[in-house]
Amino acid sequence: MALVFIFIDGVGLGADNEHNPFTMNDYPAFSAMTGGQRFTSAAEKYKNGNHFFGPIDACLGVEGLPQSGTGQVTLFTGVNSARLLGRHFGPYPHSAIREILSGKSIFQKIGTEKGRCFFMNAFPKQFIDYVNSTNRWSSTTFMTVQAGFKLNSVKEIIDGHAITAELTQYAWRTRLSIDVPVITEKEAAERVITAAKNKDVVLVEYYLTDKAGHSRDAALAHNTLIRLDRFLQHLLDHQAEHGYTMLLTSDHGNLEDLSVKTHTRNAVPFFVLGEGATLFSDVKTIQEVTPLCVEWYRSSLW
Repeated sequence: MALVFIFIDGVGLGADNEHNPFTMNDYPAFSAMTGGQRFTSAAEKYKNGNHFFGPIDACLGVEGLPQSGTGQVTLFTGVNSARLLGRHFGPYPHSAIREILSGKSIFQKIGTEKGRCFFMNAFPKQFIDYVNSTNRWSSTTFMTVQAGFKLNSVKEIIDGHAITAELTQYAWRTRLSIDVPVITEKEAAERVITAAKNKDVVLVEYYLTDKAGHSRDAALAHNTLIRLDRFLQHLLDHQAEHGYTMLLTSDHGNLEDLSVKTHTRNAVPFFVLGEGATLFSDVKTIQEVTPLCVEWYRSSLW
């Protein structure tokens, strides 16, 4: 049994108004996650068997707007790094807190217990060259490498074992001139399902939601979300068949309010579907997610 952890960057639960892409358009997968409610701040906590959805806090008791660096370190370790640092910081993890990812990340905690962890995203040579020259690792890539796991590259994309940031490989082919085929969102989801058959934790990162939020471009936001929605719908449709537990959350709000270019202090969505979902039903903040994932993993071994 695997935990498929879907991390979507910069998505909160916002007001039901003309600035929120989730109210301007229909996204079936997001609606299904809430139990049929609109994907807004009006959505109430939903529990139905092994299906849980609710809003959780990403502000962490710290003034100011939440940021990706401190938010993601907190999300993936269970350590309130914003409070430890004394402020929100991003987009990369601050040097004073980055080392928390070395010993306390979800990959480190589960991997050291002989867990089979896998970060689905692949990275082109341009990214690897950039982080090696600047030392500006993202939280997800840094924690993956520090836990002793390999980052995926072009080879894993060609072999069909990994996914690109925008899921379809279109950007790699057209913008980076990398000779890879364009695939559908469903095909990308199938790769995740295949990985979940022999892994304990499969992590997927979708950061384009945060970029779309900063753009304040409603058309870009919709195109970004519709691709993600198709991907998520396929994972939802096949969850029962393959038996993985699916978890989705974010690090802070942004995309849900296109009236501003900044992040927001809105609650973020937290969704779980599958065996052990009830374990997560009392979660209140992003700080609690990784400790509960570790508890879920240990209970799955019994």
